[in-house]
Amino acid sequence: MFAGSIPALVTPFRNGSFDEMAFRNLVDWQIESGSSALVPCGTTGEASTLSNAEHHRVIEVCIEQTAGRVPVIVGCGSNDTKNALLHMNFSKKAGASAALCVAPYYNKPSQAGLIAHFSYLADHCDLPIVLYNVPGRTVTDIAPETVCELANRYPDQIIGIKDASEDLSRVADHRMGISKEFCQLSGNDELALPFNAAGGKGCISVTANVAPQLCAEFQHACADNDLLKARQLNDRLYPLHYAMFEDSSPAPVKYALSRVREGFSDEVRLPLCSASDHARRAVDAALDHAGLL
Repeated sequence: MFAGSIPALVTPFRNGSFDEMAFRNLVDWQIESGSSALVPCGTTGEASTLSNAEHHRVIEVCIEQTAGRVPVIVGCGSNDTKNALLHMNFSKKAGASAALCVAPYYNKPSQAGLIAHFSYLADHCDLPIVLYNVPGRTVTDIAPETVCELANRYPDQIIGIKDASEDLSRVADHRMGISKEFCQLSGNDELALPFNAAGGKGCISVTANVAPQLCAEFQHACADNDLLKARQLNDRLYPLHYAMFEDSSPAPVKYALSRVREGFSDEVRLPLCSASDHARRAVDAALDHAGLL
């Protein structure tokens, strides 16, 4: 099972194309700094603007560069069930540890539709699935009852959830409603401390892109039940968690990386724009507060 600080990696671009060397360097830095797993091609990776060929190349590069040092949980979600399966099959062949599958966005499926979607994926590919619930982006909310039904129906395949619902009561709902070990990972950096206290095991993190060592130390403190240390680290990171969303993500995190990693471009793809001056000031202040500048 997965645990600890797991960065949802950005996808570096330069002159409109995937910057493979910058990505390889980012992967190495993350692992060397204590990240416990990696997530390429998620929301922060701008997967919605990647062609399938680009999506698969990012997966290949991440798994190749990781070289088995940590697990790779690949973003495979889509609002097209067959395309999500395409990503899962490719990821399995490439050597991924699991697939991160977001609730289908835009279509607004019912709970029955969600069960049918994730059941289809589990029935047609045996790569383990981590559900991804982020109703603020997808509109669709994977209800706790649906999570429990899927996890209990597919105990060996649907193994966890990245929960960005911002509803901390769901940690207990899932823990008490699922009759097996089930990995719960926060999808909100700023809620990771209470999420872990309720029974979570870590965070799929935006902030870890920029502060991987601090985020890893924070998660280790939580796992060790060292509340004082966890609280102190959380206080250092807290302004940065919010600065990452002062503008449309991942523009602020890419700007932050350009501040802490020499030569890293803050380029994003349309319809996103580079971080605003307001967001840049917030990021700079938060990086300074965390002691990263």
